[in-house]
Amino acid sequence: MTTREELLEQIKGGLIVSCQAYPGEPLRRADVTAAMAQAVVEGGAAAVRVQGTADIAATRQAVEVPVIGLIKYGHEGVYITPSIAHARACALAGSDIIAIDATLRPRGNNETFADAVKAVHDEFPWALVMADCASLPDAIAAEKAGADLIGTTLAGYTPGYEHAREKTAGPDYQFIEEVIANVTKPVLVEGRLHKPEDVKAVLDKGAYAACVGTAITHPTTITSWFNPKK
Repeated sequence: MTTREELLEQIKGGLIVSCQAYPGEPLRRADVTAAMAQAVVEGGAAAVRVQGTADIAATRQAVEVPVIGLIKYGHEGVYITPSIAHARACALAGSDIIAIDATLRPRGNNETFADAVKAVHDEFPWALVMADCASLPDAIAAEKAGADLIGTTLAGYTPGYEHAREKTAGPDYQFIEEVIANVTKPVLVEGRLHKPEDVKAVLDKGAYAACVGTAITHPTTITSWFNPKK
């Protein structure tokens, strides 16, 4: 079985692709997600990021690269893998890396992000935890809590949060630079990377890896960018 160190080495300096569709969309099917994952791996993706146990399981059977799994539960507050039970489900479905909201917002069941990290590491010794952060305080706290990877995933997506950052048109470079300068764990940059130049830029700034979603795997949004009648 792949070790945590080997997982980190597999994604180092690489492109991770988020293969997700929103509820109600035509592509919101586990078999489609798995096929999309296969397609991006053929294009060179070092890992894929997938939402939901059915999609995780189907993707795990379709590709050999690391799978970053998460479960979205709810629509407000902490909804990315919000509990230990959700993190456990991600691991059991076949995730190598489990993405968990690491913001300092309240969580249910009196659990903390640190509780989730400990549970994953204790129960699934091969698995890594990716901390989805929205601010520098989140990133610093996540590292102290034992996260293996620090993600910039939620910057600009946490309205009402006391540490929320304004949503930038492209990558939040100021935030990315602050996180890289203040944590020692690998930083995985995710969020509004829309061009190959964006990926190169964040890697040049010291990111461990970069994750692209919408610009590669969400045709509805991509079509709207090109639509002359929009």
